[in-house]
Amino acid sequence: MGKMKKHHTRLPNIRNIGIAAHIDAGKTTVTERILYYTGRTHKIGEVHEGTAVMDYLPQEQERGITIGSAVTTLYWGDHEIQLIDTPGHVDFTIEVERSLRVLDGMVAVFCGVGGVEPQTETVWHQADKYHVPRIAFINKLDRIGSDYFRVIDMIAEKFGADPIPLQIPLGREDSFYGVVDLITMQAIAWDEGDLGATYHTMSIPAEYKEQAVSYRERLFDKISLFDDELMELYLDGKEIEPSRIYGALRKGTIGLKCVPVLCGTALRNKGIQPLLDAVVRYLPSPLDVPAVTGENPQTHELEERKASDDEDLAALAFKIVMEEGRKLTYIRIYSGSLKVGGDVYNVNLGKKEKISRIYKMHANHKDRIEEARTGAIVGIIGLKETSTGHTLTQSKPILLEPIEIYQPVISVAVEAARNVDQDKLTLALQRITQEDPTFVMKTDEDAYQTIVSGMGELHLDVIMHRVREEFGIDVHVGKPQVVYKESIESPISREHSFEKVINNVPCRGWVSLKIVPNKRGQGNTVVSRITEDNPVFPFISAVQEGIEEASNIGVLKGYPLTDVSVEINDATFNNPEFARLTLKMAAYDAFRDACLQAGPILLVPIMSLTVTVPNEFLGDIIADLNSRRCQIANIATKDKYTVVDADAPLTNMFGYSTDIRSLSQGRASFTMYFSHYDRIENG
Repeated sequence: MGKMKKHHTRLPNIRNIGIAAHIDAGKTTVTERILYYTGRTHKIGEVHEGTAVMDYLPQEQERGITIGSAVTTLYWGDHEIQLIDTPGHVDFTIEVERSLRVLDGMVAVFCGVGGVEPQTETVWHQADKYHVPRIAFINKLDRIGSDYFRVIDMIAEKFGADPIPLQIPLGREDSFYGVVDLITMQAIAWDEGDLGATYHTMSIPAEYKEQAVSYRERLFDKISLFDDELMELYLDGKEIEPSRIYGALRKGTIGLKCVPVLCGTALRNKGIQPLLDAVVRYLPSPLDVPAVTGENPQTHELEERKASDDEDLAALAFKIVMEEGRKLTYIRIYSGSLKVGGDVYNVNLGKKEKISRIYKMHANHKDRIEEARTGAIVGIIGLKETSTGHTLTQSKPILLEPIEIYQPVISVAVEAARNVDQDKLTLALQRITQEDPTFVMKTDEDAYQTIVSGMGELHLDVIMHRVREEFGIDVHVGKPQVVYKESIESPISREHSFEKVINNVPCRGWVSLKIVPNKRGQGNTVVSRITEDNPVFPFISAVQEGIEEASNIGVLKGYPLTDVSVEINDATFNNPEFARLTLKMAAYDAFRDACLQAGPILLVPIMSLTVTVPNEFLGDIIADLNSRRCQIANIATKDKYTVVDADAPLTNMFGYSTDIRSLSQGRASFTMYFSHYDRIENG
């Protein structure tokens, strides 16, 4: 039996894991039992009674996003398990990506009746993307219609994975009472009297012996592929210690070659303790995963940080939560350590920040600690400017992730349904902007509207649901509007004179510009050819300001101009007192006039789209993408699934989440991120 321990465990004994599942597979119930049997809670909470420690709001059940803490720390034997909240699917926020990144292993929970369901597929493919080792737990075997072996077949068929059953169930549906452990060849039954906290082992019932022997042979057939010596022992018919089998399974699991499968019914308190044993035995410690790599900001070369307290600090901020007006930053420490009162260096910002408090997290509770070391996932108070995705170090800076500028590509107007809630809505949206750096809000003073922008349709939909459910504010949301940009097609030179009588004195500024289209994605560049001996030289910044202001409002539909190169060839003025004003206005007008004559074009956000689709639906998915004028970049088939990468014009992708489900019977999944701006040919 596992008991809580207060001391910091060694690195080999740490497990950073997530539990992922389709809605109604029993993820929350499994989590509640884990908390109870590890001594983290003293009463089992139930979802159906509204008493779950890590309970979900309706919106969160729908979206697969938890509202509790990002991590709960618990102990099983000598091992420290940090249980990380894992969202059900990528919803366009970068925090989801980071949450997956900080996992070392995952438990995938399946319903014994429903088996592999669409959302499970999405989570599974995300785990594939991040090379996360996993074990499977088939839950709800007490339900009518449950079938353990059918679900195993589904995992193999739909994922192309290699599931290895480590148990077979005793009894079916209402009569389910325990499992056979195929490694020790003993039966396990749980005691009803103490909510399954105790269990006993016994001989395998006679009616299950033949089945157990058959599945044990299959087990050895598979795991002997990961261990040559074990294969020889098995072929020679020699007795093999369970520890050898555990080692081979661990090797296969961490190498992503197999998926150990266990079973039970969390609601009836059966199967959780062996699952915890499996987490400890088969999922990796921080030492079992590759050392984290990042870019040295000075040399721009890749460096690695080994998982060791003796290395310099390397930590990644992966989640921001506002609690009672204070900013709580969740970080994963890949190497080194940090202490309360100490400084950390934010590599992304080039700034030092002070650690005020460090917390070990448990749902809504926090335990203050003085120090956090390698492998820990903790909450930090004091990091005022650190955002999601930022790297924290000390003496040796390293960037764990490239610096990206996330450009919102879609906007909606939002207002409170009741006028009395408008201020409340503003505060709620401001809080969300602090938690999610990809979400932007601004107030349009002219239209008396609040405009919110994000990374995609689903991203904004999730946030609006959150405003309604979590903050209790009913809102009216306008139609989504794409955030376009403008550019030019042809080079052109332009001169322009600005004249104005100021204080009865004629004032004049004149500029000569040449503008040229830049390569797509290069952005705007301004170069001055005016030398230091020219009287205009001290006022060049005014010319640049005029160009910048004109580029921000465009010439076609009021969108910012991009990918334009400007040369300031010459400029003059007649009145030094008003030189800045006249030169700025002359540059403003010259730039606008030039762009109007240089073939102005509208650019649309192009999204990087990845679709994971069962092979039988591939033709329909490809045809649909072609109809949306997507450019297919790559098609890769893996067993029963195909992954399609494409560039997708955002204007043609509204409603895609609904359409893809109908085209694939709900089995295809997709992720979509902003890639670049470009013109849609013939459109």
